[in-house]
Amino acid sequence: MRLQNWCLGILLLIHTASLHLYVESTQPPYSCDSSDPSTKVYPFCQIKLPISQRVEDLVSRLTLDEKISQLVDTAPAIPRLGIPAYEWWSEALHGVAVQTTVRQGIRFNGTIRFATSFPQVILTAASFDAHLWYRIGQVIGKEARGIYNAGQATGMTFWAPNINIFRDPRWGRGQETPGEDPLVTGKYAVSYVRGVQGDSFEGGTLGEQLQASACCKHFTAYDLDNWKGMNRFIFDAQVTLQDLADTYQPPFQSCIQEGKASGIMCAYNRVNGVPNCADYNLLSKKARGQWGFYGYITSDCDAVSIIHDDQGYAKSPEDAVADVLKAGMDVNCGDYLKNYTKSAVKKKILPESEIDRALHNLFSIRMRLGLFNGNPTKQPYGNIAPDQVCSREHQALALQAAQDGIVLLKNSDRLLPLSKLGTKSLAVIGPNANNSTILLGNYFGPPCKTVTPLQGLQNYIKNTRYHPGCSRVACSSASTNQAVQIAKGADQVILVMGLDQTQEKEDQDRLNLLLPGKQRELITAVSKAAKKPVILVLFCGGPVDVSFAKYDQSIGSIIWAGYPGEAGGTALAQIIFGDHNPGGRLPMTWYPQDFTKVPMTDMRMRPHPSSGYPGRTYRFYNGKKVFEFGYGLSYSNYSYELASDTQNKLHLRASSHQLANNSNTTRQKLISDVGKELCEKNKFTVTVGVKNHGEMAGKHPVLLFVRQAKLGNGRPIKKLVGFQTVNLNAGENAEIEYELSPCEHLSSPDDRGLMVMEEGSQFLIVGDKEYPITIIF
Repeated sequence: MRLQNWCLGILLLIHTASLHLYVESTQPPYSCDSSDPSTKVYPFCQIKLPISQRVEDLVSRLTLDEKISQLVDTAPAIPRLGIPAYEWWSEALHGVAVQTTVRQGIRFNGTIRFATSFPQVILTAASFDAHLWYRIGQVIGKEARGIYNAGQATGMTFWAPNINIFRDPRWGRGQETPGEDPLVTGKYAVSYVRGVQGDSFEGGTLGEQLQASACCKHFTAYDLDNWKGMNRFIFDAQVTLQDLADTYQPPFQSCIQEGKASGIMCAYNRVNGVPNCADYNLLSKKARGQWGFYGYITSDCDAVSIIHDDQGYAKSPEDAVADVLKAGMDVNCGDYLKNYTKSAVKKKILPESEIDRALHNLFSIRMRLGLFNGNPTKQPYGNIAPDQVCSREHQALALQAAQDGIVLLKNSDRLLPLSKLGTKSLAVIGPNANNSTILLGNYFGPPCKTVTPLQGLQNYIKNTRYHPGCSRVACSSASTNQAVQIAKGADQVILVMGLDQTQEKEDQDRLNLLLPGKQRELITAVSKAAKKPVILVLFCGGPVDVSFAKYDQSIGSIIWAGYPGEAGGTALAQIIFGDHNPGGRLPMTWYPQDFTKVPMTDMRMRPHPSSGYPGRTYRFYNGKKVFEFGYGLSYSNYSYELASDTQNKLHLRASSHQLANNSNTTRQKLISDVGKELCEKNKFTVTVGVKNHGEMAGKHPVLLFVRQAKLGNGRPIKKLVGFQTVNLNAGENAEIEYELSPCEHLSSPDDRGLMVMEEGSQFLIVGDKEYPITIIF
């Protein structure tokens, strides 16, 4: 997000003044105080009326200047109507957060000074546990409402989750996402949004009242920040209809249709020449029309200004304002709409009705949040007190999320878990070992408490010696000799390395996939000097090429810890010493350094062998991998059995005019021609038997894939069609079920972006087991 530098000083003064007002009062801002006899009771305050009718009344009472004032993220008060100021921009990516900017709706300067900080999203996704994601969303929504009730919030609209596909391993913001798979990303969006907004896990119980408002971003095909001179503000993403249909759009469709998100954010970039925030087909026809979106659409910060100032798409500032409002955008993070909307109306390039349309969406959300229903203590969620923020229950969930997400990538000769009694001394080496900030990734608030990896390990082994090895993660010079001497004197050595926000972050993509600076040299020197094979822990959001460590016998174990949140140090130590059995699995492919030859600007998902383009993500990438999507070890071994309640053949009859041949002479059928009745009729259940053959209980994600018998012609190598987690004691077995629809799970888009099903064989896959399914027309 970007703010114009010239206005920061003015905004700081405004913020300071408004902050003073709210600090003095512990009452949350709200409208329609029925207890005050001097307050006029307007129709928009009558909660028995439909929200649409209330909003219509409110908007009708506003002057043009008042209307325009409400189209920006920092919306001022309208005192004559008793409407307080409202800040649309608040953050809650993996916990209620506040950014270092003057335009935020959350403050930690009162009774509440901390909030539960969960793992960065990429690590949470590695649990493949949708119910865990939902519970995290619940906590975030509850703590957000608690902060509002304490009078420390002027906004309850949170600009999360980030559900862009982690398409390229160099993307600095990949850490914020649930990974590279559209199904996982969509399920994460639905679970998180339902939790934050106050819906049930299954959905459908939300009604009008929102606990807090979630906003899915960045719509759409946004996954480049700043790479080799190309930045997100001017990037024109060239995306095929096929890739839009099966990669970039599905998470947003799930977020809207299943999650019922009350907000979406349009992205900075253009897609096929059109700025996302000015794309009527995207915002109004697709999101609102086809998907039934009912909520508000915000721009990313200054995304309206760049349409004119940076992209040159609009000829004038007024044209930019008219373009976005006519496209269906509602609120501008930034000041462009405040500055140029009135002149756009005067020039008659923008009808006032478009302003009214946007205001209807904006005030509808504020009413759904209960901010126009009188005293919030007498409303739903009004009893969430400060002591429910950072509660023991919430902190325990943060620990569980870190435990379930951390991925064991290598464990030669069962080096891990270490013996608590047999380990007499420990050497902990690395720049990430004693850094509490590294745990949090980006977009974080002040955590309830933090435990660093060093502190967590010291809780197990008192005789622990520590050396950073490098002064910082960039590691321009390594203190190799000192680190080696410490390593030589210890029973076991743990190297805590990786990346941090100086290497990958918003507005900064990586240029390579290697460990920075002299980290590799330090790792190699220490591992050669140690008495036993060492344990390498990697803190990072994006993948790194650690092929050298994967094949080095002096490195016995590799752990990916992501950015594991406030309890990350405790979770890591529990895994290393066997108090928790790791079960996380990678939500993204780990590519080799050679992949950096591929331009980050190439948005194609599918490979093009003739040009040497290898494709992207596990579904299409045909090159070498360091670690595969879905890979992760455990201290237990698991076996699978696979069965289905249907015969191997699915008969989907069609008249001849509905069939078409593709270039490989395979008969296809449009899903739209199949019809809902036939799709429902042919749903089937797949049963997976899972057994834990280990000596420890474990939580195990079970991933169900499908692959077609014939590869090529744009078909994925395989794709995920279902995932669940199962908790099994040592020696225990269980059965889990997946309901599949051939129309949804056995189809794929053609080059027009239309979903089709192909006649022929496909295979369901769990682990090393396959089950054939044949589609017959």
